[in-house]
Amino acid sequence: MKLLSRSSASWLSNVTKATTLAIAMLSVTAASAADMKLRLSAPSSETDQRAIALTEVFGPGVASFAEFEPHWNASLFKQGTELEAIARGNLDMAMASAQELAEFIPAFSIFAAGYMHRDADHQVAVFNSDAMDPLKEEVEDLLGVKLLSVIYLGRRQLNLRTDEEVKTPADLAGVKLRMPGSDSWQFLGKALGANPTPMAFTEVYTALQTGAVDGQDNPLPTDKDAKFYEVTKQIVLTNHLVDLNYLAVSKKVWDDLTPEQQTQMQKAADDAAAYGRKNQLALEAELVDFFREQGLKVYEPNLEAFRSHVQKAYLESEFSESWPEGMVENINNL
Repeated sequence: MKLLSRSSASWLSNVTKATTLAIAMLSVTAASAADMKLRLSAPSSETDQRAIALTEVFGPGVASFAEFEPHWNASLFKQGTELEAIARGNLDMAMASAQELAEFIPAFSIFAAGYMHRDADHQVAVFNSDAMDPLKEEVEDLLGVKLLSVIYLGRRQLNLRTDEEVKTPADLAGVKLRMPGSDSWQFLGKALGANPTPMAFTEVYTALQTGAVDGQDNPLPTDKDAKFYEVTKQIVLTNHLVDLNYLAVSKKVWDDLTPEQQTQMQKAADDAAAYGRKNQLALEAELVDFFREQGLKVYEPNLEAFRSHVQKAYLESEFSESWPEGMVENINNL
C-alpha cells in the first residue's frame, strides 16, 4: 500500500477543511433563511381571498430565503396601527389601505375617493404608472415602507339591516353606516349621504346584530366571508369604491435583501396580487345569487345620482386640494 506524500497529505487536509467550511457556510445560509421571518398583520380572516393569495402564492414565492408568518383577524396589531408598527420596527409587512396612507400623506386620499378607479384592471394600471412613482417614494421616505403591489379588494357595496329601499343619497339620511375611523373613510360615508360611524372591522358583526349601526360597506366576498348576511336585510349595489390594499413591506427589510431576493419578493407579490384579483372577481360575479338565496334584497340604485353626488362632494372638499396637479387627468386617461 503506497503512503501519501507529505504534500499530498497536506493537500487532502486542505480539501477536507474547505469542504467542511463549505458545508458550514451552507448550514449558516440555510439557518439564516429559516430564521428570517416576514411577519404580516391584517384585519382580514384567513379565508379572505387576500389571505388565501398571500398564503398560497406569496409565502411559497419567498420560501427560499424567508418564512412568511401572517397574523389574521388583527390578532397581532389592531387595524390601522400596522404602518406605525412597521415604522417602529415591530412588524415586517401589512396590507395598507389608501385611507390609512392618506392619514400620513394626504395625496393618497385620491385613491380613497368614490368613483375614481373604474375597475380592477384600471387599478393595476394606475399603480404601475409613472404618476405613482413620486407617491411611492414619499411613502418610503416618510414611513420607511415600500409598496410592493396593489391587491384588488373589490367593489364596495352598501349592506344594510334596514328595510327601506335606497335609490339616491337622500335615502341614506340618518343611516348609521359603519366606516373605518380615518378621515378619508368618514368623508366617503358622508359623501354617500349617510351618517358614518367609526368602528373596527372585528366589531361590525355584533354591531349589526344589536343595531348599534344600521349598515356597513364592503365588497360582496367580504360580506360573505364575515357572514354579515346573517344580520342584514339588503345589499345596495352602489359600486362606490373599487377598493384596494397595498401589499407593504418594511423598507429596512427590503434594503437588507439581495437584489436577487428583491426580484423574487417582487414577483411573489405581483403573482399573489394577480391570483387574488382573479379569484375575487370570480366571487363577485357569483355572490349576487347567493345573497338572494339567503333572503336579502339585492338591487342597483340610481348610480348616476350617487356618482354625481359623491364626486361633487370630493371636488368641493379639502381632500382634492392635496391631490397632485394633473393626477385626476392621468388616472382618467389610463
